[in-house]
Amino acid sequence: MDNLPQSNDQYGTKEYWNSRYAQEADGSSFDWFKSYSDIAHIIHELIPERASRILMLGCGNSKLSEEMYEDGYKNIVNIDYSAVVIEQMQNRHGGVRPEMQWHEMDVRDLKFEKGTFDVAIDKGTMDAMMTAKGDIWNPPQQVIDDCTKEASEVIRVLKEQGSFIYLTFGQPHFRKRFLNVAGTKGLEIRELGEAFHYYLYILRR
Repeated sequence: MDNLPQSNDQYGTKEYWNSRYAQEADGSSFDWFKSYSDIAHIIHELIPERASRILMLGCGNSKLSEEMYEDGYKNIVNIDYSAVVIEQMQNRHGGVRPEMQWHEMDVRDLKFEKGTFDVAIDKGTMDAMMTAKGDIWNPPQQVIDDCTKEASEVIRVLKEQGSFIYLTFGQPHFRKRFLNVAGTKGLEIRELGEAFHYYLYILRR
């Protein structure tokens, strides 16, 4: 793929994503990890109410929101710090999926009031912030700051009994430290897949 970064740490920069989205053809999409069809049964379990207010963190041009919308989850607010992709997705979905919202916003600085959402979903966004060069066993302070800020901001905007759902390939040793947020009811970890494992982290407020 021509739009792959020269080094993995570029995945953590706004400049890379703006450039990549600007170069991609209209209608392009990219999904980290599993598709919605792979995880729909889990989403149905974790979000039984289709009317739940859902925050999609770092939406990119993934089809996840679109496919969840078609499955009845219409109250989805999508954010991404790339203005380029937010404009593209608003143009793509605004007419046919009018109930969804699209906002340019950084997951580390959410512009929502406390207790706004029932559910927040991260499918690879925190992972992109972990691509800075350094020892994965002892990540740079910037990575620690970025990831803990995302988690604390997400918990702040969740309603009581709300859930933060995070899908990643990251093993618990490398992810749990960022999800220890004060005032939460505990972290559930599920291992998905067979030959290659993904992990689902569920942090409940």
